[in-house]
Amino acid sequence: MSAAAISIGPLRSAHGTVALPGSKSISNRTLLLAALAHGRTRLTGVLEADDTRIMIEALRALGVAVSHDAAAREAVIDGCGGRFAVTAANLFLGNAGTAFRPLTALLALQGGAYVLRGVPRMHERPIGDLVGALRACGCTIDFLERDGYPPLRIGPSGGRAGGRVGVRGDVSSQFLSALLMALPIAHGADSAATTIAVTTPLVSRPYVAITTSLMRRFAVTLDMPDPDTFIVPAGAAYRSPGVIAVEGDASAASYFLAAGVLGGGPVRVTGAGAHSIQGDVAFARVLAQQGAAVDLGPDWMQAARGRALAGGTIDCTAIPDAAMTLAMLALFASAPTRLTGIGSWRVKETDRIAAMAAELAKLGAEVQSGPDWLAIAPLAAFRTATIETYDDHRMAMCFALAAFGGVPVTIRDPDCVRKTFPDFFASFGRIAA
Repeated sequence: MSAAAISIGPLRSAHGTVALPGSKSISNRTLLLAALAHGRTRLTGVLEADDTRIMIEALRALGVAVSHDAAAREAVIDGCGGRFAVTAANLFLGNAGTAFRPLTALLALQGGAYVLRGVPRMHERPIGDLVGALRACGCTIDFLERDGYPPLRIGPSGGRAGGRVGVRGDVSSQFLSALLMALPIAHGADSAATTIAVTTPLVSRPYVAITTSLMRRFAVTLDMPDPDTFIVPAGAAYRSPGVIAVEGDASAASYFLAAGVLGGGPVRVTGAGAHSIQGDVAFARVLAQQGAAVDLGPDWMQAARGRALAGGTIDCTAIPDAAMTLAMLALFASAPTRLTGIGSWRVKETDRIAAMAAELAKLGAEVQSGPDWLAIAPLAAFRTATIETYDDHRMAMCFALAAFGGVPVTIRDPDCVRKTFPDFFASFGRIAA
């Protein structure tokens, strides 16, 4: 039975070690690339959570053989060689953007009779820029309810490789990632290269770097003559690397590293570190710049209390998910904090700028917000509050840190963390006292 709410704290100390769950971004990309590849791939360290289960169920519905051992966090995928066997399907993809956006591109470029739906919030998350780019490739896609938004119907024609395609980068980097992963299977891709031009400033660029890094692991290397131009070469084809290990989730690491700073520490996370391909490892460096005592190893990070947190203006363009944790740390800083470059928060699992401003205010915080920024003043005295989570896993996880403010905090719908970190509150409880 799901818990309606969980109360935490007040918390005074934090120390210990946390083994991170697998990265959602890497898990779902790798599952998809393995499904498209020639050959069999064994994935280790796969995230066990709602979003990966949605991807696995979708792949099976498309005819891909996936053997999944949840307890061992492993999956074995027999690749389809670039063509899904099932050419007509009705897929429900929940609120998993890392499934919905790339599957839209892949199925549209392949062609078939597909309908893609999600939860009501997914139907509020824009996808028009991706659809426009796919239509430019010759794909047939219809909006079933509202122009620019899911649900979608994909038609039989498929899309062709070749030429130059533009896509906006300022709404979601997932649009670009979806095109990059899908174009090697487009009709004519064996003989024609395709150039993708990013037409507006690209948000969350490190997530695109995850995509291109994983594509290389599956034998597809892109050309990048400049930071906003990506060329999928003719003849690109995915081939299994045999075995691939999924890194721990660097975004999830932020909550535990922040707990180490607020609770004295040290708190160490394992599974992601200095050698990670995830951009959110940069959160640890931001912590150090703010005054925390931070250490990094090849596959671990550690944080403890250092100097008083500095506050100030922090550009979060490269770390939008981990930036939510910085909003919580702003309450404990020595000066006001302004987070910029977070416009993508508006189209996430909820409107995170509005949600964060509303819930921080419940704690007594003075908050100001704009289209792509949030300003938070330090909080001298915390109020006891019940926090709404808006079915957003990151709202639930980051507000657990408010319990270091000297009063208990109650988190509504704590089970929403099943999206990426089902055991979050148990893990948090083991390092915080």
